[in-house]
Amino acid sequence: MYMEDRLKIIGSGKVSIGIMPGHFATNHSHVNFYVDMTSIKTSCKMAEEAAQELAAAVSGTYIDTIVCLEGTEILAAFLARDLSQSGINKGSDISLVTPETNSVNQMIFRDNVQKKIWGKKVLVLVSSASTGKSINRAYECMRYYNGQLVGIAAIFSAIDEVNGIKVNAIFTEEDLPHYVNYLPGECPMCANGMKVDALINSFGYSKL
Repeated sequence: MYMEDRLKIIGSGKVSIGIMPGHFATNHSHVNFYVDMTSIKTSCKMAEEAAQELAAAVSGTYIDTIVCLEGTEILAAFLARDLSQSGINKGSDISLVTPETNSVNQMIFRDNVQKKIWGKKVLVLVSSASTGKSINRAYECMRYYNGQLVGIAAIFSAIDEVNGIKVNAIFTEEDLPHYVNYLPGECPMCANGMKVDALINSFGYSKL
């Protein structure tokens, strides 16, 4: 069986993701499912629908800037539009920015973009929150640039909160109850001699 034959589509209405069981390695953990969010991150119509769900979840929080991680810029644009049309953010001009990563894997913003963070209320948008490591890096980045992290949104999240801030997600562990991540040295799949199917990151997967 080809790896892709295991892919199953889950979701309701016009928003869906793919899930693929197996043995997958990220740069800091091993997981037993690959969660494919390609359509939400690349399809205009699906991103628009997904943004409406996230907007409903975070509409009670005032937001100046959305920090886009892991290829979520299209989703963020629709989210900013929806937030600025109603609720506490109605009429607001919400900025969208994406950090760079320096040689020691720290998130940074160039001088011309820092004004969108400094003293601003920031929502971090990620595609997947499995361990919270990327969000924690973003949190430290916000502190460095004097931004206030007021919200977290994700397409899929296996965690409920980071640093006391709720993670608002379209899909959660309830949609994928058997999802588990392990530290590389503690992975039972490795211990049982199960080969790694693919390396995965926010861009997708590369089969081994």
